[in-house]
Amino acid sequence: MPSPKLITPIEIDRYYHIFNRGNNYEFLFYKDYNYAYFLEKYEKYLSEHVSTFAYCLLPNHFHLLIKTKTDSVSSQFRKLFQSYALSINKQENRTGSLLTKPFRRIVIEDDEYLKWLVFYIHHNPEKHRLIDDFRKYKYSSFQSLIGDFKHFQEQEEVFAWFGGKEGFIDYHKFYHEEKRIQKYIIEK
Repeated sequence: MPSPKLITPIEIDRYYHIFNRGNNYEFLFYKDYNYAYFLEKYEKYLSEHVSTFAYCLLPNHFHLLIKTKTDSVSSQFRKLFQSYALSINKQENRTGSLLTKPFRRIVIEDDEYLKWLVFYIHHNPEKHRLIDDFRKYKYSSFQSLIGDFKHFQEQEEVFAWFGGKEGFIDYHKFYHEEKRIQKYIIEK
């Protein structure tokens, strides 16, 4: 039986954790400008169809926290993935599918899980040992959320979930310290 992560229908006005990876765990992003290009394509194909609350792009996979606005979300993701794959295939002189199909999704129905998921998405580069402090990773929404510049995330709504910007920062700091303590205990 297929995993619920693969067959969960995408419905209007619901929160989802969307994630996917490269086929055979291959890279999705080969050069720095690939990350920016993916986000440009994401905004082009999905900004009218979803609200985006958090994202993180890693070399071989990505995570998104979205809320759907239309019933065209699945087809828009397909357009994004096809367009991006064509560009990468040309750049890397490769052929075939770049991403696994279908993309994975989990419907979010709990407010506490929603908040934790924002942290989980932002913490992912540190979890995968790409960087020592996830707050400095440049391909996630953390910096743009706390910075003065806005991308396409719903900054005010995200901060409201945490009781404001300081609550958002404190929540990330708390769970980051918890992860460091757990890692220290396991390594000792």
